[in-house]
Amino acid sequence: MEFFSLAEQEQIAVTAQAEMSRLTTFRIGGPCRWLMEPDTEEKLLRALALCRQTKTPHMLLGNGSNLLVSDEGIDGAVIRTCRLKSIIRNENLLTAQCGVPLNVLCRYAAENGLSGLEFAYGIPGTVGGAAVMNAGAYGGELAQVCTAVRAVDSCGTVHVYRGEELGFGYRRSAFADKTVLDIQVQLQPDEPGAIFARMEDYMNRRREKQPLEWPSAGSVFKRPEGYFAGALIEQAGLKGCCVGGACVSEKHAGFIVNKGGATCGDVRALIEQVRQTVHKQFGVALECEIRFCGK
Repeated sequence: MEFFSLAEQEQIAVTAQAEMSRLTTFRIGGPCRWLMEPDTEEKLLRALALCRQTKTPHMLLGNGSNLLVSDEGIDGAVIRTCRLKSIIRNENLLTAQCGVPLNVLCRYAAENGLSGLEFAYGIPGTVGGAAVMNAGAYGGELAQVCTAVRAVDSCGTVHVYRGEELGFGYRRSAFADKTVLDIQVQLQPDEPGAIFARMEDYMNRRREKQPLEWPSAGSVFKRPEGYFAGALIEQAGLKGCCVGGACVSEKHAGFIVNKGGATCGDVRALIEQVRQTVHKQFGVALECEIRFCGK
């Protein structure tokens, strides 16, 4: 319990053997060895330093979307950022901490008459995860509005990344191996009513086309060049296909949903079945968008 005691000494909230199934949108995954939930940036930096000093493997967790955790859990520390939720406005520039949910940031921008984040409304992630993945939807992506990211590297050095340093591309950035502290987004003035109307339009499209009524990790596969993953999977006749409690959504074939009691093993087996079938029928290699972690 040495790690636990050291975390408590740093005044960082820590829990042993926290069930990851309760912390991910897939509702899948065994326990992590330690769950740390810092409520200030200083404590987040201390949590990272503690992991380095004790050579404890660690990962960052926001809303737990876009993530599939092993049934055996995670033999290390999970640092959850949900308590880091500050948003600061400076005219048309917003600075948001890593734990701010995207929906909260979108609503804050709209309430203040700032446009540019409407595409992100309904993406079930946090600002930190959005920066890592260059989150996007409906023709928009974070790269279009993000002007700076402040992040910590593996040595504990804090750096502000701008321009080409951000490394934004399709579902990628320069932050896969870093810890995002906060981001800055440059937005444009507009009428709040018009902004909220666009946000609601995007949300209605999501409700109509995506299986939001079931636990999932969002879209499973990246968009193959020249194709749409969901369309290929549907054309392959895989809608409704199940392995255990994991099923290809009948509403949107690009999603795998947890119909109840699905395990990580179920999902991985279904993913492999989908990939093999699509490759056999169309010669297209599907690449996973969701992250796998754990033992």
